[in-house]
Amino acid sequence: MKLVKVAAGVLNQTPIHWRNNLHNISAAIAQAQQEGASLLCLPELCITGYGCEDAFHAAGIRQRAVEVLMEVLPMTEGMVVSVGLPLMYAGGIFNTAALIVDRALIGFVAKQHLAGDGIHYEPRWFKAWPAGVQGEIEIAGVEYPIGDLVFDVGGIRIGFEICEDAWVGIRPGGSLAARGTDIILNPSASHFAFGKHEVRKRFVLEGSRAFNVTYVYSNLVGNESGRAIYDGDAMIASGGQLLATGNRLFFDTHRLTTATVNIEATRMARARTGSFEPSVDGDETDVIDVSFRWPESPLIRGLVIDEDWEIDTDLKAEEFCRAVALGLFDYMRKSFSRGFVVSLSGGCDSASVVAIVYAMFRLAEHELGFEQVLQRIGHCLPDDVVPQDVRQLTEVLLTTAYQATENSGDVTRQAAAGIAAEIGATHYLFDVQPMVDDYRTAVSKAIGYPLTWEKHDITLQNIQARVRSPSVWMLANLNRALLLSTSNRSEAAVGYATMDGDTSGGVSPIAGIDKAYLRQWLIWMERTGPLHIGPLPVLKLVNDQQPTAELRPPSEHQTDEADLMPYEILDAIEGYAIGDKLVPVEVFEHMRVEFPEIAPQQMGQWTIRFFTLWCRNQWKRERYAPSFHLDDKNLDPKTWCRFPILSGGFERELQDLRGRMKSEPV
Repeated sequence: MKLVKVAAGVLNQTPIHWRNNLHNISAAIAQAQQEGASLLCLPELCITGYGCEDAFHAAGIRQRAVEVLMEVLPMTEGMVVSVGLPLMYAGGIFNTAALIVDRALIGFVAKQHLAGDGIHYEPRWFKAWPAGVQGEIEIAGVEYPIGDLVFDVGGIRIGFEICEDAWVGIRPGGSLAARGTDIILNPSASHFAFGKHEVRKRFVLEGSRAFNVTYVYSNLVGNESGRAIYDGDAMIASGGQLLATGNRLFFDTHRLTTATVNIEATRMARARTGSFEPSVDGDETDVIDVSFRWPESPLIRGLVIDEDWEIDTDLKAEEFCRAVALGLFDYMRKSFSRGFVVSLSGGCDSASVVAIVYAMFRLAEHELGFEQVLQRIGHCLPDDVVPQDVRQLTEVLLTTAYQATENSGDVTRQAAAGIAAEIGATHYLFDVQPMVDDYRTAVSKAIGYPLTWEKHDITLQNIQARVRSPSVWMLANLNRALLLSTSNRSEAAVGYATMDGDTSGGVSPIAGIDKAYLRQWLIWMERTGPLHIGPLPVLKLVNDQQPTAELRPPSEHQTDEADLMPYEILDAIEGYAIGDKLVPVEVFEHMRVEFPEIAPQQMGQWTIRFFTLWCRNQWKRERYAPSFHLDDKNLDPKTWCRFPILSGGFERELQDLRGRMKSEPV
């Protein structure tokens, strides 16, 4: 029986932050040595960071990555360690995993399948390595093998599937198994999305079963480069059995997941499999032999370690809260911002943003302890300010402001003040009506006629939203803080937002989530809340309201859904039109089936309104602050959903829909 203790390391890296990245790599190696692990798999491109984007084209960046790789070598005494970095070979740049054995660099495996959809853009920077090809690359005067390789390390064969390699139909793992591979390492940079954990678990388990190997999966964690949040999700499986899985969405800089695996067991299972066809052509030029003495490991059964919040009855609510909280925590500390500023209107969107910031501080405290939180974000605090508890920390690093006009109501004013007081934020009340009046008077005087609600409704609404922006920007500047935009995805789809008003900010944390779900989540946050933190009952002040912009006179009884359409309808149309790429008539037909209780004429009008506003307002989506990617419904044109700023606006397609509506009863 050959027992080996293996480890999957999860790291919180930052692009081109050499000191940070090397520190985390070093800490993971030291922990693995302390815990007696002989083999450690670290995430994809962990030396440079995965999100370097066009900086991968810089020769100096690639050169520095090799220098850092050489600094890692002495740390690996008595171990086998894989780390990721970009390399140039034969005129192309390749995404590679380097294998180090007991302080010696052995070779590089290059990624065969590049992620080029959604938020991924790997083909812009890297070339895909062809299967079955090997070469040699010179580094510091020494030749090393590179390509599609298997490493025979002390009698145990190790191969690689690098992230996307495991997501494709024909995986490299089949070829690796035919070459007698015992352990497949999967260093990944797989961003968080709702439900993605289950997909990863399936391919890890199936890979270990179908190939009869031990499968070690490691991933990044945290907000690495701005938009993508990584959830960790380390896993170790052997022969179709999940031995260990690590925590997800944690605030620590690194974590290890370990398990003891039986190499002989997977070998015997493969030998007994009738469909297994080993490679027996005698050509093993792709197998790199390395001397190594594997330490004896005790027979300890691997334990599946589930994060306790993952068995919660509302997993999506927990994931949403924890993912965005972690995203903001890293965004704040990596941008060296001194906290956040939020224009707190007392409505759903701004309350959601503030509730997530509240949860961020408390989740970090629960996991790390208050002293460790201060260590991690001490550079974000003003000089000579040392909070004594998490409430004081919130007061220092979260500032909110309610900015009233003559159209603002007591309900939203009291809701904003109540929420800020409950969570401990520094809160201000501004009266911006004089500024609204000054702009209205100045423009009316210049154009020679008065602005009225009857003729200039949108203009008079927008100026109220815009005059609120300078005040909160001033607070952000005073505090050296990050202004958070409060726009959601549903409103982004139809441009129901005032540019340079409620869209102002450095990051837009909820722009990837629809309004209907935000309202559900706020109720969950009011009544349940994340595990270990609990509910925030004061949110009832928001949840009891009907969403409204409060920009028209109170006598108009303005609501968001009256201005647009019910959010449930809007989100469903968006799903068909933008997610499924259906034209207006097709969307209308699907909506008729999904919502038979809605009159056809009304549904047709809402469908026309959606497409018209979608096309008209692409320029707004282009100007939104960076947002977090949460699922495949993202509308961010820079990372997921590209659409022309200028277009024909589905003119003929909408004519077809109008013709279709004529055949429906009125």
